[in-house]
Amino acid sequence: MASLRNASPRLRNYFKENYIPQVCEVLLCGLLVTCPQDPLKYLEEMIITIMKSGLKSLLWDMCIDPSMKPKIRRLSETYLEQLFGLDDQLMTPELMIKACTFYTGHLVKTYFCSWKDIVIPHINEDIKTEKIEKAIQYENFRLQKYIFCHWHSYVKGQKKQLKDTLLRIQQIFYSNKLAMILTKWRDKARYNYQKKDDELLLKHELQLRKWRNRIKYKRNAEEHFLFPDRSLSAISLVGEIPVCDISLLPERAILQIFFYLSLRDVVICSQVCHSWMSMTQISLLWNHIDFSTVKNVIMEKYIVSTLQRWRLNVLRLNFRGCSLRLKTLRSVSLCKNLQELNVSDCPTLTDESMRHISEGCPGVLFLNLSNTTITNRTMRLLPRHFHNLQNLSLAYCRKFTDKGLQYLNLGNGCHKLIYLDLSGCTQISVQGFRNIANSCTGIMHLTINDMPTLTDNCLKVLVEKCPHITSVVFLGAPHISDRAFKALSTCNLRKIRFEGNKRITDACFRFIDKHYPNINHIYMVNCKGITDGSLKSLSPLKQLSVLNLANCVRIGDVGLKQFLDGPSSIRIRELNLSNCINLGDASIVKLSERCPHLNYLNLRNCEHVTDLGIECIVNIFSLISLDLSGTDISNEGLMILSRHRKLKELSLSECYKITDAGIQVLTLAVCSDY
Repeated sequence: MASLRNASPRLRNYFKENYIPQVCEVLLCGLLVTCPQDPLKYLEEMIITIMKSGLKSLLWDMCIDPSMKPKIRRLSETYLEQLFGLDDQLMTPELMIKACTFYTGHLVKTYFCSWKDIVIPHINEDIKTEKIEKAIQYENFRLQKYIFCHWHSYVKGQKKQLKDTLLRIQQIFYSNKLAMILTKWRDKARYNYQKKDDELLLKHELQLRKWRNRIKYKRNAEEHFLFPDRSLSAISLVGEIPVCDISLLPERAILQIFFYLSLRDVVICSQVCHSWMSMTQISLLWNHIDFSTVKNVIMEKYIVSTLQRWRLNVLRLNFRGCSLRLKTLRSVSLCKNLQELNVSDCPTLTDESMRHISEGCPGVLFLNLSNTTITNRTMRLLPRHFHNLQNLSLAYCRKFTDKGLQYLNLGNGCHKLIYLDLSGCTQISVQGFRNIANSCTGIMHLTINDMPTLTDNCLKVLVEKCPHITSVVFLGAPHISDRAFKALSTCNLRKIRFEGNKRITDACFRFIDKHYPNINHIYMVNCKGITDGSLKSLSPLKQLSVLNLANCVRIGDVGLKQFLDGPSSIRIRELNLSNCINLGDASIVKLSERCPHLNYLNLRNCEHVTDLGIECIVNIFSLISLDLSGTDISNEGLMILSRHRKLKELSLSECYKITDAGIQVLTLAVCSDY
């Protein structure tokens, strides 16, 4: 292309308009080979010829120097006619021109392709070399970029690690600084606290010494007055305070002292000194371990170690409300002599943990599983392993079914069961109570509270095979009626507790009079159907000692007088008549005459009780606790009541007629007694 720059402007313009630069460069390279003397001259001639006559005038030997052209002799027409045997009619000028043109084009194509194959590789090598150089540069750049990215990531990670390390060191520094500050503050606080205690102890010690010196001096003066011949030297000097060491007390006395302490206090006492440590290691002290008092502070590993150490001495364990792991509950099985176990309100208690406990502690007598997630699997374990079980609480356990109660009759069964608590187990049906009756025929104490599904039929099927029931507690059982008492007539009841029942009437008390002559505890609270007739039915009872008829608003003075006229008034010790608004002073007068052993009396909100009735209450000399809240007494009644010498508890809330003067008189009377 450098040679073309020397050509005329006309050639250059024609070249730019009609030809591709690379093709012209190839032509020029070919001319350099065939016309080495003056290639530019032949190129200009060839291009001029092409411009004038077109590409048809292009001959195959135009670019060859005349001196290098081959010596070819032309054939005349006669030779051609003789050679091809053509006559005048077949060989026309047009065909001859066409044949020559084709032949010339074929030669041009043949030699031009051969010439291109020779010349173009040189051009391709230059282009290839340039591409290789560019490829090498690109590869070097890509490699540098790859290495730089790795280096950048590494440096970034190192910076982050360094930053985290510095932050951690800073946190450790601040933590150590805070620890040092807290340690110094704690030491200073302990020193001030100890100094304050020492000063207070010294002050009390000096006061005690002065007091003892005064008593000793007074005693010496009396002795000197009575025995004037005795020498003063025989009298010991005063001022020494004897030291009391409880470790010198008998073991029985030490046990009585430590029995009043909680588990946490016992552990603290064991860290005082060696003698106190030895006192806390008395085996009888660890017969009863109550972990429920320290459930929020004690670690489970200490529970396991304690049970492992005292496994042969532990008789009673209390885990109420403790959230323990399965491993910790397994350690209970080490206590082979365990008799009482309370795992109520333990959210982590499962059938698996109960399996380990039942296999290791066959001597359990009292078992409390209330408010846990046990199922029928645990119910199956009870008769298999706890052959001597007497007390069982399943209150608010709602995962077992009637079929689980049927398991109680497997193996040796739970025939020794005396106390059963099924409070809140609303999933139990009549069939479930029938299963209980078939399995636990020796039940004496039955507690079923907060069970709205309990009906008379449930009690009927239970009592048919459990005739030994002596006490029933049905608080929150609104569907129990008088028929239940008729069903219980075959039992020897001694204690009845009902609350919030509107279906119980006076008819049930007629059953009590006829069939329960030995009953001593009646608790019928908030039973609206009870009237004065019920009290009349209770009057023949000779063993009755506790009567609670609170919120039975239909009871009045007439019924209470009829009750007190009977033999039951002689043994009555507790009487609760709160919110019985129809009672007045006439009932109080009768109480003072017929209840010589009454200790507890509740007349809360009995608005008709006045100072006149208080005069009679003073005559009940055995009275210890009295509730007169909401009554109509005044200061005069308090003055009368102040003459009672055995009264220990007195409630006077909402007594609006009492003033400070009455309270002052009562206080002075109480203080004078002490």
